[in-house]
Amino acid sequence: MTISEVSEKYGLPADTLRYYEKVGLIPPVGRKESGVRDYSEEDCGWVEFIKCMRGAGLSIETLMRYVALYRKGNRTLKQRKQLLIDERDKLQARIKQMQQVLKRLNYKVEVYEERIVACEKKLLQ
Repeated sequence: MTISEVSEKYGLPADTLRYYEKVGLIPPVGRKESGVRDYSEEDCGWVEFIKCMRGAGLSIETLMRYVALYRKGNRTLKQRKQLLIDERDKLQARIKQMQQVLKRLNYKVEVYEERIVACEKKLLQ
């Protein structure tokens, strides 16, 4: 796949894909004879993984650590697992906080709905 196809498929700007490759978040992408990037299924798997993890809030630095550990092979399995556990715990805490914010927003919306209904009743009198 070309960079524009990967960009469209994953909803990431081509510049972001180039940056991910430059900093080592995805392996160096093969090139066609013309020099155009040619993303393999494995490359796309990395793009999908990085996009997912970024969406979960993992920093570029954390992902760089993860990828560096991955490239060292199976001897880093426990370290990679722990890194993911730590990030999962952070995400769960953010989700809990966001659920509290959502609860408060829902309450505020209800209050305004009650005020609107009350105002409309007064107008109809």
